[in-house]
Amino acid sequence: DAALARALGRVPRGSGLIFRHYHMPEASRRARFRTLGKLARQRGHWLVLAGSASQARAWGADAAYGSPERLAAGPALARLVTVHSLAELARAHRMRASAVLLSPVLPTRSHPGGTLLGPLRFRLIAARAQCPVIALGGMDARRARALGAARWAAIDAFCDKATRAIPADS
Repeated sequence: DAALARALGRVPRGSGLIFRHYHMPEASRRARFRTLGKLARQRGHWLVLAGSASQARAWGADAAYGSPERLAAGPALARLVTVHSLAELARAHRMRASAVLLSPVLPTRSHPGGTLLGPLRFRLIAARAQCPVIALGGMDARRARALGAARWAAIDAFCDKATRAIPADS
């Protein structure tokens, strides 16, 4: 969390912040969302809330982030949908997702030991997408370029390398 403010200042204008922070009590989470939201907006970034479309609208987010099931209902608002397979991509299409976060591409601390897509499966699923695809999982600028991903998201790419659990060359 401490790296977020610095990261918001380093990423290109028009990037975005997907605010998750599920671990926080509701009032603290909303206060942190407002604080980081001000920084994001000052730098021209999108502000996306992990939650329902109704909650994202109520909190003043530009979009909602979550699973196809969680985002299937609610007000008209941009939706960034998590996708891990062709079946989930089909569900995201049916609910008219604005974009999909396809993951996990590579090893990531948030899903240790989890099943990975790998570059080939990522490209095969992404080729079938009818909306923008954002690569997630083990991403940084170098890995995204090697993957051929025009859009990517990360957590650890913006953290101090000393705090990472996964080697930079993985």
